[in-house]
Amino acid sequence: MSETTASTAPLRIGIAGALGHMGRAIARMVEGGPGLVVAAAFDRPGTEGEACGALKLGTPADAAACDVVIDFTIPAAAVALAEAAAARGGPALVIGPTGWTDEELAKVAAAAKAVPIVRSGNYSLGVNLMAGLVEQVARRLDAADWDVEIFEAHHRRKVDAPSGTALMLGEAAARGRGVGLANSKVSGRDGITGPRPSGAIGFSVLRGGGIVGEHAAAFIGEEEILTIKHSARDRALFARGAVAAARWVAGKPAGLYDMMDVLGFRNG
Repeated sequence: MSETTASTAPLRIGIAGALGHMGRAIARMVEGGPGLVVAAAFDRPGTEGEACGALKLGTPADAAACDVVIDFTIPAAAVALAEAAAARGGPALVIGPTGWTDEELAKVAAAAKAVPIVRSGNYSLGVNLMAGLVEQVARRLDAADWDVEIFEAHHRRKVDAPSGTALMLGEAAARGRGVGLANSKVSGRDGITGPRPSGAIGFSVLRGGGIVGEHAAAFIGEEEILTIKHSARDRALFARGAVAAARWVAGKPAGLYDMMDVLGFRNG
């Protein structure tokens, strides 16, 4: 009886940043998803008790009642949530903010030694496939002959640049070339910058209007240009990927995972 009940019990999802665009999209996805239930929802301090769909907003402490919490807040809040989860031994986390510092990333990695955490700069299936293609192309085209430029465009309200997805694509290109992105990255060009360094991975950024997300990786040679592009049309695609990650990470051993693990692109 207890085994049957456990096997049919819905996956209890918590939503951090429930009042944001992504939080609301995730709530809609969970509420319409089979075998899922929103068990907790919370946002910034001072919002406790506000209505969020059929729920009232609570506090991060409510995460203890969840199997998985999906977090699209800011890095500092996500770090606090991860450290609290690690201290109590759960729940599992799906983390989506961008704009991380090295120190914040190290704290998430430390928390992942105690609980399973999926962290990705983008939860789109298409973008993750794109990253794989970028890595393969970069591996095959000589850096001395082909420049790489990552283009990205987002709505005017986005506060970090380049986007987490753009950085993910840059990391993919760097892996393909067998170099570190930190030593190859060029962005924020202004004034007399001199010629482009050989092997540089450049970033170009646009902010305006309500653009959901546009990304392109251009491989630029003297006689030809190869461009791999992805366009996001609705935030529902990110919510769908985050919920898929939540289903996948529930019950996994402690560790730091990403969407390449979720989608089965890695062995082990």
